[in-house]
Amino acid sequence: MKPTTPLAFTAEQSQWYEQARARLNPQRLQQLLFDLTNIHSPTGATRQASEFMARHLQSIGMTARYYPMNDISGNALGERRGSGGGATVLLYAPIDTHLDRTPGEEVLTGDGQQADLQPFAQQIDDWVFGLGSSNPKGMLATLTEVATALIEADIPLTGDLLLGMADGGMPVDISARHSGMSNGVIHMLNRGMYPDFAIIMKPWNWVYHEEPGMAWFKLKVKGTLGYAGVPHDTPGFRSSVVPAATAIQELQAWIVQYTDRNTSGVIQPHGWIAGVRSGDVERPAFPSAVTEIFLDVRVNPRVSPASVKAQFADFVQDLRARFPALDLDWEQYGSVPGGTTDPENWIVQSCKRGWEFIEQRPHGVPDMLAGQTDGAALRRYGVPTARIGWPWPATGAPLPVAEGLGGMGATYIPDLMPCAEKILYALIDTLTRPRSELGL
Repeated sequence: MKPTTPLAFTAEQSQWYEQARARLNPQRLQQLLFDLTNIHSPTGATRQASEFMARHLQSIGMTARYYPMNDISGNALGERRGSGGGATVLLYAPIDTHLDRTPGEEVLTGDGQQADLQPFAQQIDDWVFGLGSSNPKGMLATLTEVATALIEADIPLTGDLLLGMADGGMPVDISARHSGMSNGVIHMLNRGMYPDFAIIMKPWNWVYHEEPGMAWFKLKVKGTLGYAGVPHDTPGFRSSVVPAATAIQELQAWIVQYTDRNTSGVIQPHGWIAGVRSGDVERPAFPSAVTEIFLDVRVNPRVSPASVKAQFADFVQDLRARFPALDLDWEQYGSVPGGTTDPENWIVQSCKRGWEFIEQRPHGVPDMLAGQTDGAALRRYGVPTARIGWPWPATGAPLPVAEGLGGMGATYIPDLMPCAEKILYALIDTLTRPRSELGL
């Protein structure tokens, strides 16, 4: 990657930045994060949280409103207008959590007793715990604190600042609520939110100019409805479950090869087998006629979901040839393309300048990325977008938290503050200039 394009602040911009930076308040950020985490907002049911944030944005001096998508869910958007002639910059993060925490989710979470998995907030010293307190609500609280500091410092903005949060940001498809897969941010873009630039906050501590999409597949291993009381060699009975073990091993090997074949730019599109579905726990005497294996593989922005579908079809064809006893069928049931922004675009370079100003080192090549966010949708809709974040996950939590991804709900406030300073830098850099200086 090319070095960051240097552009020093004027003396006036430096003064404005330090004035606003001095207004950043970690205690205020923590209180907002606690209050927001205390409002349960699973995908497709974010109305209460979004309405709360719309009221909060009004209280800090933004013009804000709630955008309903249905009776139980919607989005929030705040606006602070400048004097005119500048760019519109959107600060964005989703507001929905990836889990509902309803009975039956233990198959995903284990016993689900850890602090980061609870649909309510807990606080110890500089820590906030609760479902989604880190991702996405820590991001929302940080972006709101940046906007608050900018407004309190009374910086003379030329451009307009938007602060948006939407439902549907989690990589899920909650069909009963018609929500997920970036439906909320697209709803907002189509209703007046469209900016010149966007900054999306997500883990990790780098600036990214592109993000992957998703391709979801079901691989079906077919057999016959069986019965536990008959011998294994009974003619006409074929297990779907036991042969699925072979298919799973072969599929796992293919995913690793897929990642290697499709890696480019800063995207390394991993994939994982998410689960296996077969049989009925209340009918263990009757082995299932079909065993479904379902998975998500990520889609590089330079590769279409249709191309990934063709790659998967080739895998299944090869699997059938090598294991003729396998009776297979498959389908692609989810497809979200990736999105990319020119790395030389103003907003990417501005965020990198802010990153380097705080880190006091060159940005360099970031860690390869496979995490999908609404940033891909923003880019696909033509919005130049930079993703910037903080070190994640937090370490040293004083309460038990789940291993792995868990509830994305353990937040150490001091970890967020450098990211807030970087984003604030990019806003001063961008919103105090005329459009002609920004390539617009």
